[in-house]
Amino acid sequence: MPMEEKTAFFSLLKRIGVPDSLNADFLYEAYQACIEGAKEMRGANASLADLGINGVQLVLYLVNEHSFYLSTHPQDTEEALAQSDEYLSFLASVSLDKYFTNERLFYKSGTLASRYSPLMSTLDLYLNFILGMLSRYKKGDPEHTLIVDILSKGFSVAKCVAELLEGGHETEAFSTWRTLHENECILHCLVKSGKKTMDRYLRHIEYGIAFRSGLGSKEATDAIFVEIKDNMKAVGLKSKDMKRYIEYGWLLGIDGVMDTPDFKFNFRDGVQKVAGLSQYSKVYEMSSEVTHSSPVLIYSKKNYFFYLTLLNLYESFFRLEQIFTTLYTSSISQQEKEGYTRMRKLYYGELIAAYEMSKKIFASLAKNNEKSQA
Repeated sequence: MPMEEKTAFFSLLKRIGVPDSLNADFLYEAYQACIEGAKEMRGANASLADLGINGVQLVLYLVNEHSFYLSTHPQDTEEALAQSDEYLSFLASVSLDKYFTNERLFYKSGTLASRYSPLMSTLDLYLNFILGMLSRYKKGDPEHTLIVDILSKGFSVAKCVAELLEGGHETEAFSTWRTLHENECILHCLVKSGKKTMDRYLRHIEYGIAFRSGLGSKEATDAIFVEIKDNMKAVGLKSKDMKRYIEYGWLLGIDGVMDTPDFKFNFRDGVQKVAGLSQYSKVYEMSSEVTHSSPVLIYSKKNYFFYLTLLNLYESFFRLEQIFTTLYTSSISQQEKEGYTRMRKLYYGELIAAYEMSKKIFASLAKNNEKSQA
């Protein structure tokens, strides 16, 4: 075993955060067993013959498999296992099986665009960048970090939608977009109306906790319910409306909201309408049907739902990105701002081009769909 190869392996273990408590020499021995086993598997299986080995991924399977075994078999010490040829063979075999099956031969449900396609890769790059920048901000303190928390969750859900599309799970991606849209509508309402509404939103979070008996104090819970009932009475709501009030009553923090035509304490006629995004009501309703496993989910057309979801993902992303840009550029140096502007100019334009191309494809699909139903 060349010393430089072993040194490089130990360096890799450090880079990927493998605890020093694990026996690095044994892991190297197990990795070598995996490499030998891979040669045998590729020689015996034609479908594996041309597949190379991603060393980092294989090591990650190996390390996690070994750690899991140690945690679930406390009676076996690592020193004893390191001396067992049987365990070495078991560990290498399981790690290789999972590596080849999960990473190289995994089932793809007829993907329409891989993560390497500019339709997805530009969006992935932008999402990864934004999530990385948002990680710099303090989070989890709602009174001070509400907007950052909601924004972070929105981009995280957007990344989830993109990954589902890349994996060939179009309807699942579409139903997940529904959560993204709810997130962006709430964010638009809060950003547009300011601190008064944010404070009310935070109070309704407390209402929700009390409703689910999560305050831990009967006195505090009773006091909150008195407050809820008084507030409901002031706007003509009855006891049966309590859950809706708790979920949507924070909209009352927006001046004149009750004068909004056909306003109701719900998502479609409340949050979505106040956010100015009612044009998405029909597609949101369709997404709800998919969420509840209707025939739309079971008998869906993959390409139709792929582009429908992708377009709505792009549009939600564009709106969230505008809010992020305002937040981000107000808190960085001039040099960072110039760098971000250059990056944005390059990739935002590419994203717009991908969006416009997808829009044309979807229009053609929708037209063909109408003809087939005529």
